[in-house]
Amino acid sequence: MNQKARELRAQGHPVIDLSIGEPDFKTPQYIQTAAKQAIDTGRYFSYPPAAGYEDLRTAIADKLRQENQIPCMPQQVVVSNGAKQSIANVLLCLLNPGDEVVVYSPHWVSYSSTIRLAGGTPVLLQGDVADNFEPTPEQLDRAITPRTKAIIFSSPCNPTGHVLPRTSLQAMAAVLSKHPRVLAIADEIYEYINFTEVHTSLGALEGMQDRVVTINGVSKGFAMTGWRIGYMAAPLWLAQACEKLQGQLTSAPSSIAQRAALAAIQGSREEVLAMVEAYRQRRDLVFSLLEAIPGVRTPYPSGAFYVFPDVSDYWGFTNGDIVIQDAASLCMYLLQAAHVASVPGDAFGAPKHIRLSYGTTTAQLQSAIKRIQIALARLR
Repeated sequence: MNQKARELRAQGHPVIDLSIGEPDFKTPQYIQTAAKQAIDTGRYFSYPPAAGYEDLRTAIADKLRQENQIPCMPQQVVVSNGAKQSIANVLLCLLNPGDEVVVYSPHWVSYSSTIRLAGGTPVLLQGDVADNFEPTPEQLDRAITPRTKAIIFSSPCNPTGHVLPRTSLQAMAAVLSKHPRVLAIADEIYEYINFTEVHTSLGALEGMQDRVVTINGVSKGFAMTGWRIGYMAAPLWLAQACEKLQGQLTSAPSSIAQRAALAAIQGSREEVLAMVEAYRQRRDLVFSLLEAIPGVRTPYPSGAFYVFPDVSDYWGFTNGDIVIQDAASLCMYLLQAAHVASVPGDAFGAPKHIRLSYGTTTAQLQSAIKRIQIALARLR
């Protein structure tokens, strides 16, 4: 899809890319300034400690205690090259061949691949679409076997945008209390892009302090994807193992990016809130426009910056040249006929759906959804 989109752009076609999971905002100026000042001091040109600078780890621990109510010491924090590496570190340290990880699905595409890379087996767990795919506690309990090492989920969720409410997390914690050998990996990278106004961390709930690995970073909330700073907070034994592994694989992330991340975490949330409000308005716009398209059924997202419509009503339809057989062929059709790039839901564990990002301007979104509507209307 990306290659075809690039080819079409090179041919002069005005492709609108709704496939990318990235904010369109610039990194706030105060964060940029901190990075420039770090360079000017001349103090940050050497290798940082493998787990990150001590003041950054301390700031992250403070943030987790104050904002998330997660008890945390700096020694439990490992700063990595993005949240993706944080997740990989945990899985590589935790899993042995044959171990299972229960994956709340639809799920971010890298979860299953990284579990397999670590020698484990992903066990996909999916609830009813009417419940935003949220599994019931009974489903979770049944999915846990003697081989289960962990569960993993994101909230707000990529790709659905669903935010797990506190009651659901409490029910999850109750199930986990029956399985003391099973850890939970809570991916909170979209924490700030939450339209429910309330974010609950699983690690803050009673009895979960030593049972949860919290994954986060600065990429999404602070519009810092290219700076590549993520972090994890884990039980001390696991944090120490991840520090050792990271020291052998990559060592610490960029020294200058760490100084920028420190400014982000310690700074004001004013610009973050402004970005979130823009996302909220875009969510409402895109949802209303998709609702007007026949055969497109869109769960209402409460966070992140994605919509995840069910487009399976178009299976078997044709424009005379191409037959829509699945989400991949529909995405290719939309790219070719509407010049809109999207992502098939298969990779997320939901083959009837496609993912559209609203991490772009209102004008682009209006144009893209109009193009989609016209292209779908040509199918019979």
